[in-house]
Amino acid sequence: MRNDELAAAQAYVRLLEATRAALAEPDESPLYMPLLASPIAEADGALERAGLCGNESRFFDLVRSLRPSMSGSGR
Repeated sequence: MRNDELAAAQAYVRLLEATRAALAEPDESPLYMPLLASPIAEADGALERAGLCGNESRFFDLVRSLRPSMSGSGR
């Protein structure tokens, strides 16, 4: 995995974790949603720099290599 691909996959994982945290408390979600702007921008920029925009299959292969639990197999 190239450094820019690794950065993109890591940025996505951070965004996913931040989103899960923001949505963990439904009553508080409106307060936390603005905090997702920075992780979204980071992930968008990293995807673009890595040339992964529009190449979701390759991108999610990279994410699964970092976090096998995100394979969707339920394990």
